[in-house]
Amino acid sequence: MAETMMPQVNLGAGTVLADTLFPQETAGETLRKQELAKEKSYETALKKEITNKWKRTLTGWLLLAPSLVFLCVFTIYPIVKSIISSFYLDNLSVMQPVFAGFSNYIALFQDKVYWECFWNNLLIAVVTVPLSIGLAVAMAMFANSLKWGKAAARLGFTYPTFIPLVAAANIWMFIYTPIYGLLGYINPNWRFLADGKTAIWAVMVMLVWKQAGYIMLFYVAGLHGISRELFEAAKIDGANGWQIFTRVTWPMLKPTTIYVLIITLTNAYKMVDHLYIMTKGGPGNATNVLLFYIYQTGFDYWDTGKASAMTVILVAVLLMVTSVCFFVQDKKAYYNN
Repeated sequence: MAETMMPQVNLGAGTVLADTLFPQETAGETLRKQELAKEKSYETALKKEITNKWKRTLTGWLLLAPSLVFLCVFTIYPIVKSIISSFYLDNLSVMQPVFAGFSNYIALFQDKVYWECFWNNLLIAVVTVPLSIGLAVAMAMFANSLKWGKAAARLGFTYPTFIPLVAAANIWMFIYTPIYGLLGYINPNWRFLADGKTAIWAVMVMLVWKQAGYIMLFYVAGLHGISRELFEAAKIDGANGWQIFTRVTWPMLKPTTIYVLIITLTNAYKMVDHLYIMTKGGPGNATNVLLFYIYQTGFDYWDTGKASAMTVILVAVLLMVTSVCFFVQDKKAYYNN
């Protein structure tokens, strides 16, 4: 048999041919491909993150949409409408509103009743805000210090909060009623609501009684947020009860106080139901306030333009005062994160 011929392979030529058909990558090209792969992976991750961020943002706006609709319809739109209406003469003397510029604002500065209401409201705010906060802090600390009956004490202090303002006004009208009222049994000659010098003070007592319990709830929550270690360290250092309150408790309650201050300040200018029940702004204008005077001007006297001007001034003043209280005091507050 003829011997089988085995193919001869020239390794050197094959290597050259392999190198020609499949050239080897250099180190630089390999590094470049790795960088391109990393860049592509980074771009993919960035696009995914952006997509997720847009999804989260859209979800958040959809959740806020119902509240934003109510805010726009019942807050922003009335404010804009009031600003526009304040520049028009719109009362019973004209058939259609007439543009009057700043005449409504000028008329307000010449209105004696408006200034009486302004000073009455300022007095109510200056007196009721610190009294309500001080009483709320005292009640919160007292209820928090009890070993037994904490729930009963808190319920008793917050009970006036659950009573509607109209019902509370009727209760205090009975208390102030001469002869037949609770105070009338003590002295039948006391007529607090009928005397112009005492009427506004009688109304302020009812306001403090009504809102102090509600404010106390915020301070109870604030007291629970203070670390017990701070009180223990103060006692170890020899601090007495007053020093612990002034150096530890009250500074740590400042964030709560800022929030409560804004609430009580706005309440002092928007509580008007009780006046309609108790005094209707009398005697004279001794207890009349801005919001009730706006109601009288707009709905009793049908002077919409003037009422709108008073509304704009009231909203602007409240916005300015609350902004100053928040942004100035917030920088000095300590938040325990």
